[in-house]
Amino acid sequence: MASTTGIPEHPPETNNHEPRESEPLLGRPGDVMQKPNESIFRNLYTGTGWLAQAGAVLLVALVWSATFQNRPLIPLFSPHPLLQSAGVLVLTQAILILQPTSSTSASASSNKAAGARAHASLNLLSFLLFAAGVLIIEANKVRQGPGSHFHSAHGYLGVLTGVVLLVQYVFGFLMWGVPGVFGGVERAKALWRYHRMSGYLLYPLVLATVLSAVYTDFNVNVLGIRMWTVCVAVALVVVGVYPRLHPRKLGFDIGRRQQRPQSIHGLVPYNDRNDTDVLVTPTIGNVPQVLPCASADEAPYYSP
Repeated sequence: MASTTGIPEHPPETNNHEPRESEPLLGRPGDVMQKPNESIFRNLYTGTGWLAQAGAVLLVALVWSATFQNRPLIPLFSPHPLLQSAGVLVLTQAILILQPTSSTSASASSNKAAGARAHASLNLLSFLLFAAGVLIIEANKVRQGPGSHFHSAHGYLGVLTGVVLLVQYVFGFLMWGVPGVFGGVERAKALWRYHRMSGYLLYPLVLATVLSAVYTDFNVNVLGIRMWTVCVAVALVVVGVYPRLHPRKLGFDIGRRQQRPQSIHGLVPYNDRNDTDVLVTPTIGNVPQVLPCASADEAPYYSP
């Protein structure tokens, strides 16, 4: 029943008005978003996350099984593919565990803080694994003597990826752990979107480096891992990770003006460009009445 002002006494419930950062690249608002008091470990497989897990585990299984089936192990080489594939697995966990977190409420902010700590810890572990793998192969090259470097695309991509990864790790750690470097917490937070964006651009470079390893002499002559099997693993990882990203966390306005269904009173949710939730009533004396809402949960409406 409507009041004398034309506003429904009980606004119809709707799931169409969600915090804007809750909408993933593929899916509806609220999909792949960690709920209050929900275990953070669920972030690792929710939505398409399980596909990424399957791909990362498949990659590790391919590399580790091929390495241990071709004995004796080479001390200054065999650990390299083992460590690098493990690093990719851990790096994937670091991405997945943070993606569904948000800061739209006090409990959600707590989840995001826990996700950030887990993200930083897993990134540190992946960095140590990658660094150990690089040191192993570098020791091998030094032992072989001058002229042993850069004989494959994998070598060039490996160096490029390693340098960019190091910059990404340092940048992320400083923003999270030492925000004063950027002039304070708020200024550091303003840079998060660039860290996220560069991370999503860097991850395919890591996967391309993995693919290029298939054509190295060691794999062709010793391990014998087939390209198509690695492509399947990489494809699963990509399909699992990227549909879960939230464009608005990257500063993009995708899907913002999407059509929303009307209620029985002809009112639809409205959110202005400054994220201020308002309630626009029918005009009184030809003057629209704008009333502030306490929170997004009150489902603001306007009459089209």
